[in-house]
Amino acid sequence: MAAISAALVKELRERTGLGMMECKKALVEAQGDIEVAIEEMRKSGQAKAAKKAGRIAAEGIVTVKVADDASFGVLVEVNSETDFVARDDNFLGFVQQVVDAAFARKEADVNALMEGELEEARQALVQKIGENIGVRRIAIVAGGVIGSYVHGNNRIAVLTQLEGGDTELARDIAMHVAAVNPQVVNKEDMPAELVEKEKEIFKAQAEQSGKPANIIEKMIEGRISKFLAESSLVEQPFVKDPDTTVGALASKAGATVTGFVRFEVGEGIEKEEVDFAAEVRAQAGL
Repeated sequence: MAAISAALVKELRERTGLGMMECKKALVEAQGDIEVAIEEMRKSGQAKAAKKAGRIAAEGIVTVKVADDASFGVLVEVNSETDFVARDDNFLGFVQQVVDAAFARKEADVNALMEGELEEARQALVQKIGENIGVRRIAIVAGGVIGSYVHGNNRIAVLTQLEGGDTELARDIAMHVAAVNPQVVNKEDMPAELVEKEKEIFKAQAEQSGKPANIIEKMIEGRISKFLAESSLVEQPFVKDPDTTVGALASKAGATVTGFVRFEVGEGIEKEEVDFAAEVRAQAGL
């Protein structure tokens, strides 16, 4: 049999999320047949499940489900270790189970939702696919008119909530939130401590100009106003029509934006960067 190539080891590693030496050993035992290697690795997955649970899962998808009458919606993030698994039909089927359960039970507590059958399904999937999988977070939005938008191969998902208006408007605003990523709905919603922090930064910058104190104060006020406008959804120029703000767009339709939730896959998770070539050298003792 021909020697196991580094490219084949790399492919198996990307498909399973497992270590290089583990993948090479499996390929040797399978005589270079990658599908056989994967099958055998999955068969022995139960013994390795605990080990997989400690690995960083920062890929995956976010998705939504909204009631037919647009009065209720759920937003979910489920993580995997690799983008490859995030496209796997078994993984996607599990995500759908999670979304359906959260929707039916109106449950935003991950631990409560995952008790019982769903946790068993997650563990079985870890064993079958060969990498860590976890339900990270769930958001529930209820009341008013709910709109949703999912972008970039389920990398970003948004639910918006309006008082008045219709689902088309709510979806347009959800698309804007996905693209622009505002921090709050209205500038008054911005946490005071965050505003003070920005003031300190702007003050330090302005003082370097050497201008009089009264001028510096006006400069700071201007910068804060700009910061709040850029960070507040209703004051942002609408992505599909920059000549109008999101607030004006909603108002024209007789609506008010009352809330939004935006999930982006892996945001806030410290990812482990793996250098495959360096790993090869380390394993070889170079």
